[in-house]
Amino acid sequence: MGDVGERVWRKVPDGVREVLGVGLSPSELQTVLLGVCRDRAAVVTPARVMRRWREDRFVRPSGVDPRALVKTQAMLWERLPERFAGVELSPLAPLGTCSAVATVDQNKIVSTIRGTEVASDPTNELAIEAAVRRRAGQARVDLAACQRVVRAQAVDGPGMFAHFELFALVSSARDTGSGRIEAEMLVDHLRFWHDVLGDEARLTFTTFAQSAVRERIDDTVRPALKAVFAEDPERDQGSNYYSGTALGIGAGDAGLGDGGFTRWTAELLGDAKERCLISCVSTERLTAVLSEA
Repeated sequence: MGDVGERVWRKVPDGVREVLGVGLSPSELQTVLLGVCRDRAAVVTPARVMRRWREDRFVRPSGVDPRALVKTQAMLWERLPERFAGVELSPLAPLGTCSAVATVDQNKIVSTIRGTEVASDPTNELAIEAAVRRRAGQARVDLAACQRVVRAQAVDGPGMFAHFELFALVSSARDTGSGRIEAEMLVDHLRFWHDVLGDEARLTFTTFAQSAVRERIDDTVRPALKAVFAEDPERDQGSNYYSGTALGIGAGDAGLGDGGFTRWTAELLGDAKERCLISCVSTERLTAVLSEA
């Protein structure tokens, strides 16, 4: 993106980059870009729309049977514990939601010209909502959402798409010492995923940084679960994304999703004592697994 962008900037008059970058207020920039989009849309033909529909991976429909997907969604919501509040998220989030909260490169996000971005991960948005509810005085916040998301990075290989659906959980509370609140949140998340996946559940954890949580996994979390919660010491994916402990969620040989502790609500609230656990699975992958059972 960097080299391509520089070539484009060399085609515009001197000073334009600075004006668009910092010289205009957000509302002025939005006005200019909306006008540009209106002008470009005015010359689009139906034939061009058809061609884009066929060729653009961002707009092509998913290949999953929506009737089967709805059954999976219904099962997930029905089994969700009462303590988790369901949230119907917007398909848009504030610009910078992922790059500021989760340090994801903005080039992986579909940005809009209205100061927003297309939703790319419900856990980021749920973490913001959790922080809002924590600031309002709620002692512990547990949220769940089911959302279709779009990711802009190039994808290659079977089962990889520009847009897909995720079912996500986010829990946030203030540290009570010795990893106790983290253990409580882990038990609630893992019990739910085991209930969903049954005996085929493959739940794992990886410790990226030593903490009291590792001790609580042995003396509190594992005894509270009916499922095997195995350690995966070879994993390195997410070591810069998760804080301390990461989760793997699968069924049999199929990987369905992951999760772990993050610093998101701590950074959103400016309080290092805040703890945040996220976990999510692909509902389309889960639907495929359930259809084979």
